[in-house]
Amino acid sequence: MATQGNTLLHKGIPTLTDAFVVIVKTEWNATIVDELCNGAVKVLTDAGVEYKIVTVPGAFEVPFMIKTLASNDSLHKIDAFIALATVIQGDTPHFDYVCNSITNGITDLNLILEVPTIFGVLTVLNEQQALDRIGGIHGHKGEEAGITAIKMIELQRKEITESSD
Repeated sequence: MATQGNTLLHKGIPTLTDAFVVIVKTEWNATIVDELCNGAVKVLTDAGVEYKIVTVPGAFEVPFMIKTLASNDSLHKIDAFIALATVIQGDTPHFDYVCNSITNGITDLNLILEVPTIFGVLTVLNEQQALDRIGGIHGHKGEEAGITAIKMIELQRKEITESSD
């Protein structure tokens, strides 16, 4: 059973004036994904974090685009990625393949990249469950993804600084 969201996550959000986050979102289920993105952008903006949004056709393409952007970050030093997608179960096993692929892809990115990739992917059984997670009874998963990115950037910077002392 899903929880009401991580209410402690909203405490102690640092301000990072020199951070840059790339949000990679899907076109698929755009109404829901756009609201996830709006939530992440609100949190990033409130914390002074610069961001760029890149849109890909579907959830399956998200990890590839993040990997591509991570290897070509010549314009900005990217401090974190946020992956945003919504996969709603249908009548075929396609749902399982897409959910497993994007989950495994993001896990792999977190193991190979030097910066975190935040999992802002809704994998739900129906549209109502998605709506419940973009400001409904289960919180706002886009905002939570933004907060997680900020906290991970701060944590990574702190760990790097402490280990170099």
